[in-house]
Amino acid sequence: MKNNFIKILIFICIGYILGRAILAVEKIASGTGFWWQAYSLKWAFGFFGFIVFCVLSLIFIAFLLWRIETFSVIAQKLILLREKIGFTRLGLAILVFIFPIWLFQFTAWGVVFSDLYVRMMIWAVVIVVLSFLMSNINFIEWKYCLIALLLTSTSFVSAVSFINVTDYPFSLGWSEGNRMWDYSIMFGRELYDYPSDKKIDVLLDVGRQFVGGLPFLFSGITIYMERFWVALTLVLPYLLLGFAAFRFIRANLKEWAFTTFWAFIFLKQGPIHPPLVLCAATTALVWRSPLWFGIPLIAVTSYFAEASRFTWVFAPGMWIGMLEIMSSNLQGNKLPKTAWVRAITLALTGFIGGQYGKNIISLLNSGTQISTSPAISVNQAVSMVAAPSQPLLWYRLLPTDTYPLGILFGLLIATLPLIFLLIYLIVSDKWQLNLWQKLAILGPLAAFLVVGIIVSTKIGGGGDLHNLDMFLIGLMFTGVVAWEKAGKQWFAQIHSASVLIKTNLVLFFVLPGLFALGGMRSFAFAEDAAWLAVLTDSPNEKALDMIPSDAVVNNALDIIQEEVNIAVAQGGEVLFIDQRQLLTFGYITNVPFIPEYEKKILMNNALGSRQVYFQRFYGELAAKRFALIISEPLRFTIQDTVDRFGEENNAWVQWVSVPILCYYDIKTTLREVNVQLLVPKSQPVDCSAELPVELP
Repeated sequence: MKNNFIKILIFICIGYILGRAILAVEKIASGTGFWWQAYSLKWAFGFFGFIVFCVLSLIFIAFLLWRIETFSVIAQKLILLREKIGFTRLGLAILVFIFPIWLFQFTAWGVVFSDLYVRMMIWAVVIVVLSFLMSNINFIEWKYCLIALLLTSTSFVSAVSFINVTDYPFSLGWSEGNRMWDYSIMFGRELYDYPSDKKIDVLLDVGRQFVGGLPFLFSGITIYMERFWVALTLVLPYLLLGFAAFRFIRANLKEWAFTTFWAFIFLKQGPIHPPLVLCAATTALVWRSPLWFGIPLIAVTSYFAEASRFTWVFAPGMWIGMLEIMSSNLQGNKLPKTAWVRAITLALTGFIGGQYGKNIISLLNSGTQISTSPAISVNQAVSMVAAPSQPLLWYRLLPTDTYPLGILFGLLIATLPLIFLLIYLIVSDKWQLNLWQKLAILGPLAAFLVVGIIVSTKIGGGGDLHNLDMFLIGLMFTGVVAWEKAGKQWFAQIHSASVLIKTNLVLFFVLPGLFALGGMRSFAFAEDAAWLAVLTDSPNEKALDMIPSDAVVNNALDIIQEEVNIAVAQGGEVLFIDQRQLLTFGYITNVPFIPEYEKKILMNNALGSRQVYFQRFYGELAAKRFALIISEPLRFTIQDTVDRFGEENNAWVQWVSVPILCYYDIKTTLREVNVQLLVPKSQPVDCSAELPVELP
C-alpha cells in the first residue's frame, strides 16, 4: 500500500512536469504566424507533435510503474539490438550525454527553451537513453540510472560554471568586472599607472586574491583567460576536495570518481568560495595522516582560513575533530584513546594556527617578540556575527525576490536528501555511533548552521547559500564517513530498496543538477535577437540580455577612451568607480589610476552608513577633483523590501547616486554596455540638502 501511494505520487509529479512543459511550448509556438490561430505551420506541427510525445511518455511511465511486464517483449528486442551495436553504444552515449549542454549553453535554442519544465523533460529522456545504453542485463538497471543522473548533474554544474567565459570587455554582472581588478592587485599592480610605493586597498580577502590572481603572474593575460581561470576555480577545488576526502577508496577508480562527483555537485549548491574549499581539501588530507604531517598542515590551513575570512577561523579545527572522532572504530561502545588524542591534538593545532598564525609569521619575518593576543577571540567572533556593523534582514530567511527559495527552504532542498539518508543509516543500525560520535557530528554542524544563517541575513547577503559554506562542508564530511562505514555496502543492494529510498536517491543527484540545468544559456546571439524576442515573448531585444555586437562594443570603447584623453589632456583626474577591468586588460590606456572609491567599497560603506568615509568623498566631489567619472548608470529609484536587493539599492541611491548626480552632470550613457560618463557641473552647486551627512 505504501509503495503504491509513492508510485501514484511519482506519476502525478511526472504528469505535472509534462503538463507544464506543454504549456511552455505552447507559449513559444503561439504568435509565430497565422496558419492556424496564432501558429505558423512549422510550429503548429511541432507543438502538437510535442503533445503526442508527452502523452505517450506519461502512458509509458504508468506501465513502468504498474505493468512493467507488458513491455517485456519490446524490451528484449531492444536489449538484443543494444548488444548488436557493440562499441557504437559508447559513441551514442557520448552524443546523448553532451546533447543538453550543447543545446542549452551553446545554441540560440537554449534561450528559447529556457523553461525549467521543458529542460527537465529533455533531461529525463537523456537519462532514460543513457541508462539503457549503459545497462548490461536488463532494459534499465537502477545502478546505471543513478550513474547517469550523477554524470549529467555533474556535467550541468560544470558547464554552468563556464557560462561567463567570453572576451567581452565590459562587466557581465554588478561586480564581475571590478572583481577581476581585485584579483590583479596581488600579482599585477604594475598594470596600473600608480606609484609603486603606495598601497592599493581592495575589498577582498587574501585567499580569494591569491586564488583569483594567479594568472597575473604571467604577462599578456587577457580577459578571456582570466574568466576561464575563474571558471576553473569554481570546479577544480571542489574536485580536489572530493578526491582528498574519498581517497580511502582510491583502489576503485570508478567509485572514487563517482563519489568525488557527488561531493562536487553537493557543495556547488552553496556555492562556496574556492579558498574555503581548498582549506577543506587540506583538512581531508590531514584526516588519518601521521601527526608529523597533519599538525603543520592543519596549522597552516587554519591560518589561511582566518586570513581569508574571520568567520572561517575555527572551521578547519572543527572539521578535523569531527572527522577523527566520527570515523573512529569503536572498541565496545567506546572511542579508543588514540582517537581522542588525534582529535584533540589536531583540533587544538587548528585553533592555534588560526588564532596565532599571523603573530607567528611576524615573528619569523622580523624576529620581534611574539604577541600573545589572538587574531580573534571567541567572544569577538560571536559578537561580530550576532551584532555586525551592518543591519540583519531576517525576512530573507523566507522566500523573497532576492532569493526566491529563501535561505531556510533553499537549504532544506539542498541538504534534505543527504540528511534523510544519514538518519536512515543511523536509525537502521547500518552505521553505528556512540554518544560522543553523535555529539561530534551535531555540535559543529549546529554551530556552523547558526553562524551561516545569521551571516546570510546581513544586508548585502541572502542571495544564495554561500554563507552556509562551513555547514555544507561539514555535512559533506559526514556523508563521506557514512559512505565508508555503511553507505557503500548498503548501496550495493540498492536494487532491493523501497520506492521511497530510491526516490530519495534520485533527488540526491537531481536537485544539485536541477539549478544548474535552469542556469545554462548563451549570451552570444545578438544577431538573432529579433526572432528570439518573438519566440520568448520578450518585451524587447534588450530584455534577452545578449552581449552587444563587436561594433557596439568597439564604439563604446572608443567613446570612453576619447573622453578619458580629453580629461587627462586638461590635467584632470579620471575615476573608474566601475569597469576597472578596462584598465586591467588594456582596453583603456594612458590614464593615471585612482584606487579610491571603487564600487564595492562604496557599497560596503553605504550599507554600514559610515559617515566619516563619505564626508571625504563628498568633499572631493564638491571640489571637482575628478574631471571624469566612469560608473554604472546612476538612478534615483527607491525600491521596496520586496524587490531584489531592495535595501542595498536604496543605500546606494542615498549614499552614492544622489550625491554624485548633485555635483556631476551625465555627459554620456552607453546603455548597451551599462556605462555612464559624468563630468563636474559647470556652475557651483549647494548639495547640503541632498547629502546624508554634513560636510566638515
